[in-house]
Amino acid sequence: MFIRKAVMSDVDTIYNLIEHYAKEGRLLSRPRISIFENLQSLYVVSEGDEILAIAGLHILWDNLAEIRSLVVSPEHAGKGIGKLLVDHIVSEAAKLEIEKLLSLTYQVEFFKRCGFTIVDKETMPQKVWKDCINCSKFPNCDETAMIIHTKNI
Repeated sequence: MFIRKAVMSDVDTIYNLIEHYAKEGRLLSRPRISIFENLQSLYVVSEGDEILAIAGLHILWDNLAEIRSLVVSPEHAGKGIGKLLVDHIVSEAAKLEIEKLLSLTYQVEFFKRCGFTIVDKETMPQKVWKDCINCSKFPNCDETAMIIHTKNI
């Protein structure tokens, strides 16, 4: 099992994993074109030809990035793979000298275990005006904003 950057041949699997959890209401859906456009910011955990988990590192501003679309395949949930991937993305953000990593999530307890703390969404105007303004849930977002400071890692 290892973590690598996503490639074009991963797109269908990434899309299907995201849609699986989006249908359950556990994260927001992403159109396939968004996956293509952001492929360079996506990481996968793979074992052989199988993708076990995916997540994206999306830079929002000079000191803020977001972990997006974190999913673990249902067959591999609960094995620590999600935390492994979060730790990797936090490390990548730190290497890029990004001070804070944001997650807008329904999985609050998971992100707490990963070291994130809850913050008020209004403290993240870069996110709100860049992405949230175009979301179907705006201005009634029911996700929880959480951050981790990468300098503490």
